[in-house]
Amino acid sequence: MQDPDFQPPVNPLPPIVTLTFLAIAGIEAGLSLGEAGMIGGPGAVGWRLGLIRDYGFSGQIFDWMVMNGTWPLQEVIRVFSYPFIHLGFTHALFAMVLLLALGKLVAEALGPVVFAVIFVLAGAGGAVIYALLLNEEMWLAGAYPNVYGLIGGYSFVMWRQLAGTGGQQYRAFSLIAFLMGIQLIWGVFFEVGLQWVAELAGFFTGFGLCFLMAPGEWARIREGIRRR
Repeated sequence: MQDPDFQPPVNPLPPIVTLTFLAIAGIEAGLSLGEAGMIGGPGAVGWRLGLIRDYGFSGQIFDWMVMNGTWPLQEVIRVFSYPFIHLGFTHALFAMVLLLALGKLVAEALGPVVFAVIFVLAGAGGAVIYALLLNEEMWLAGAYPNVYGLIGGYSFVMWRQLAGTGGQQYRAFSLIAFLMGIQLIWGVFFEVGLQWVAELAGFFTGFGLCFLMAPGEWARIREGIRRR
């Protein structure tokens, strides 16, 4: 019989966050073990490049689809598949750490469905905006636009809480401001590319989706319409 007063030392993750983490971690584990020569034989060294080639997101391929008005499934799927393939173990590790921390906050505050929608559409929105605004040859790989979408969801929750308590709402954007500041400083010393455009677009996609999907937002919108 379970003790009703027992509290686990670590709060369990919402299942949807765990499944998303395991999908990313499983792929990265296979790629890393292959690169280390532990599985797959000599050919495993090229697995990562092969997956990026087949499932990474290319803005130039997207531009080609727009220009020709044709949308082959094997190319469209890149919009949703690129977050699960990373450039290396460290690249994946930071994404997974952020996913666990922010995913738990968003899923518990807004619900697992909202988490899933933000994760998927922030990644897709980040990739599409990256392709439309830029003419970059660099392909997108990794879950960072998706994670930035979760930062948008977290910022929305903080924004609403600060509004309810009379706090300064701009504080809700401290995390994204800090991360963008780090990106700027890092870019001064190193060539980091323009992937931050997809990440920032993911943030705004996640934040914007909360107006449509966060619990109570439709009631708030209807009430605002009635008052007018």
